[in-house]
Amino acid sequence: MSELANIPWNLILPIIFLQFVLMVVALVDVIRHKRANGPVVMWILIIVFVNLLGPILYFIFGRRQA
Repeated sequence: MSELANIPWNLILPIIFLQFVLMVVALVDVIRHKRANGPVVMWILIIVFVNLLGPILYFIFGRRQA
């Protein structure tokens, strides 16, 4: 338990918050538009399980431009 007290939370919490916001925005986008480069289920799994990089990959490669 003492290891948790030594973690610099003021540096880690913004990254966790950014990851959460990106994940929610990407999931809402992929579910709302239902058009992506590739299967929608694949992009949902990438967004959820590839943490910070998954939503970024979706916005760069997965979103189909209209």
